Amino acid sequence: MATTPTDPVDDVDEDAAARGAVYATLAKAFEYPGESFHEAAANGSLEADLRACLDRTALDVAVPSLTTDDDYETLAARYNDIFELGYSEYTDRTDGSLEAEGPPVPLYESKYRPDHSWNDVNLDLARAYSHYGLEIDQDERDNHDAVTYELEFAGYLARREAAVGDDAATARLDFHDRHLGHAAAGVADRLADEPGTDIYGGFGELLETFVRADRNDLAARLEGQR
Repeated sequence: MATTPTDPVDDVDEDAAARGAVYATLAKAFEYPGESFHEAAANGSLEADLRACLDRTALDVAVPSLTTDDDYETLAARYNDIFELGYSEYTDRTDGSLEAEGPPVPLYESKYRPDHSWNDVNLDLARAYSHYGLEIDQDERDNHDAVTYELEFAGYLARREAAVGDDAATARLDFHDRHLGHAAAGVADRLADEPGTDIYGGFGELLETFVRADRNDLAARLEGQR
């Protein structure tokens, strides 16, 4: 997602900035893993950096184990098996009947919103991104409801809060309730039921607990409710 930088200020809210860093790391975690991501996950620096960021916030969020023993090829194959590759099987080869389904854990909000159409979810997200002058990267274009985009947007709003103020915090609370909270819970639930997730099981757990904690903290601070 292409972003427009916020105007710098002298007093930066370190808590909000740290939350923005956590969201950015979570967005990377749910992308196809690069070798640098694998290295950080294997040597423990990824987990240590996330703990350090969370320690700078007021949130009480435990970080699960986020270190992997997989080599790079195994981690990449695991990602594909969980998030990318669907399943298909001919149920009747005489007439070509094919039963197909998507990956075990789809990384799109609309897959977890049976009460909302794909079009409604994506149009609402497009309007939200456009309001802040953001657009989908044309080189790696994906649907607006991609979980990675939603995490990047939440991170952008947190960084904007750090630099500008509570307007972005209010927008982030609304975004949690309208979109990210549903996507995070859906992904986490699917990962919890899936065997052999390794590091991605931990990221699913952290995704749900961090998003929920951030949402509840914002609600308590901005609306006096949880």
